[in-house]
Amino acid sequence: MRTPNDLELVHLTKRYGDTVAVKDINHVFANGTYVCLLGPSGCGKSTTLRMIAGHESVSDGSILLDGQDISRLPPAQRGTAMMFQSYALFPHLSVRDNVAFSLKMKGIDKTARYKAADDMLALVDMGHLAERLPAQLSGGQQQRVALARALVTKPRVLLLDEPLSALDPFLRIRVRGELKRLQRELGISFIHVTHGQDEALALADEVVVMNNAVIEQAGTARDVFGAPRTEFVARFMGGHNVIDLNGGRFALRADDVKLADSGHAATVSVVEYQGDRVAVTSKLGETEVLALVPEAEFYANPKNPGDAVGLAWDEGRLHRLLA
Repeated sequence: MRTPNDLELVHLTKRYGDTVAVKDINHVFANGTYVCLLGPSGCGKSTTLRMIAGHESVSDGSILLDGQDISRLPPAQRGTAMMFQSYALFPHLSVRDNVAFSLKMKGIDKTARYKAADDMLALVDMGHLAERLPAQLSGGQQQRVALARALVTKPRVLLLDEPLSALDPFLRIRVRGELKRLQRELGISFIHVTHGQDEALALADEVVVMNNAVIEQAGTARDVFGAPRTEFVARFMGGHNVIDLNGGRFALRADDVKLADSGHAATVSVVEYQGDRVAVTSKLGETEVLALVPEAEFYANPKNPGDAVGLAWDEGRLHRLLA
């Protein structure tokens, strides 16, 4: 159900000469939700984000926030704020002055802007480092400063362009938990661009999958993963097999495939140990089928490449694809 505070894209299009980067997108981002724009490189997700922010012009269509068309407004007047992948902190300014910079540009006095900056630094647990320069911070600390700087203007929508890509895997998991906590505490919309399926599934209230300049599918993380509509979504989200059966094309989750003494005759081609499970890829005719087998179950009856194996699944777990 739409509310007046939603962000809405109406027939949004971006062209670069003869190249269409974003094609006639229509979508409503519900107020106060965490949304991940997910897709491969070049699909149009970052261009969409930059048009919302005002850093790319709109070729056709409009962007509505609170019912107002903001697509021709300068970035500072849109009610949005953007956190860039590179963080783009000023190296010669302290952490506090970096966060307060946009307020200084708006003419807010030093006492008020420092108070606002300190409040935001406290929110991201960086208050104790307010006097440091960016070069004296770790990558994760710089990320939190950039986040505080984006939030200090109290935007209605925060836009994040692959904000975790520069972090190591351990820190990435910790920081994404902080992002989700902040979004819930602030109650504003976060729109987060990523090409990481795990990141989108972990963070998003809504996942919007883009491909070839259009939205391929949108829905809750569970719906998009559990019920992909197209072959592209099934393959891109991972964890699915795409199988032709009885003249139809189906998605089948890899954790629904069982190794059995009977069933569809196949030959094991790859075995990968993944800790709590083992990924077994088998050739079923010309089709590769992935089975994710619990570790204990696999080692009770281990398989090796070249072994004959039966593949079985509950027919009710087959999900018909639209295209």
